[in-house]
Amino acid sequence: MGVIFGGRSSEHEISLRSAQTVMSAMDPARYEVVPIGIARDGRWYLYHDAQRMLRAAVANGGELNPADAPVSLLAQPVGNPLVSLNRGSAEPLEAAHGPLDVVFPVLHGSYGEDGTVQGLLELANIPYVGAGVLGSAVGMDKDLQKRLLREAGVPVVRFKSLERNAYSREPEIARRLAGELGYPVFVKPNALGSSIGVTRVKGEDALAAALEDAFQYDRKVLIEASCQGREFECSVLGNEEPQASLPGEVMVEHGHDFYSYDSKYMDPEGASFKIPAELPGDVSRRISDFAVAAFKALSLRGMARVDFLATRDLAQIYVGEVNTIPGFTSISMYPKLWEVSGLPLPRLIDRLIDLALEEHRQRAELKVTYNLKPPS
Repeated sequence: MGVIFGGRSSEHEISLRSAQTVMSAMDPARYEVVPIGIARDGRWYLYHDAQRMLRAAVANGGELNPADAPVSLLAQPVGNPLVSLNRGSAEPLEAAHGPLDVVFPVLHGSYGEDGTVQGLLELANIPYVGAGVLGSAVGMDKDLQKRLLREAGVPVVRFKSLERNAYSREPEIARRLAGELGYPVFVKPNALGSSIGVTRVKGEDALAAALEDAFQYDRKVLIEASCQGREFECSVLGNEEPQASLPGEVMVEHGHDFYSYDSKYMDPEGASFKIPAELPGDVSRRISDFAVAAFKALSLRGMARVDFLATRDLAQIYVGEVNTIPGFTSISMYPKLWEVSGLPLPRLIDRLIDLALEEHRQRAELKVTYNLKPPS
């Protein structure tokens, strides 16, 4: 059972925290955990005392230190794809570990949640938890995600996308787009999570600085209309017949303007949660229905957390975004919502692994060759 964490992403530290939770919830009598860490430079390592290492890494600012066992995953569906890189380049590669029966990618952001690692696992023919290549890529691209949701009839807030090159040539474009949406607006990188690079812009004078910050992380940014009111989250689990958890509510506190990175991870009093949310039954069902509809519209598998924005009177409810590898940290809503819905974390992990194996079996049944019939 491989667990991959870290990665070449600004969400590297969050991944380490999530991996701690996931591995601690795995039944050692059922799983032999193979911890595989990806350092910020992209190098892969096999860790033998991963929990101790992760505790130290999180305590020291979230940097994953290199290990003595560098490894690589071969993109071929035979033998032992996880190989050791300890030998010299002229030596044959040797297996670093026995065959991986399934992999749980606990990776957030670029080069992990966006279909890249999923594609490698597909080539290696290894079952893995979560969305496939297409669903992962679409889930990471907020612009494309919102367009598909809108096409499927799932309500999203009004938004505009802006490429860095276009903005560099004509900065006036951003002012025009934000003006069409009406202030305040949110500026955010197109393909990133954990609220990194997100700014709430109250007026035109702050727009350029917000765009400069967001463009540090992506070549495309979104400018979104603000929805003043309430924020909810809903967890989804399944493959062809996904199910939604009870919704939970996020309440931003301690002077924060929105559910930012600081309010999530830096300020222990930055946010509080109502799990489950105190909602009329019909509103709760509507949020759950939208969550499942979004999951299906993006061709997802395994798991997702769907974030919602709503007006104060709950008359309007919008999908904010869909996260294909939701957080599993101590404050993360995805496992907490399933716990109050009757599925504690160890059983949730078991179910996610079962879904990964189920998806892999079904894909393996598909034909990959076509035999041409000779002409009659």
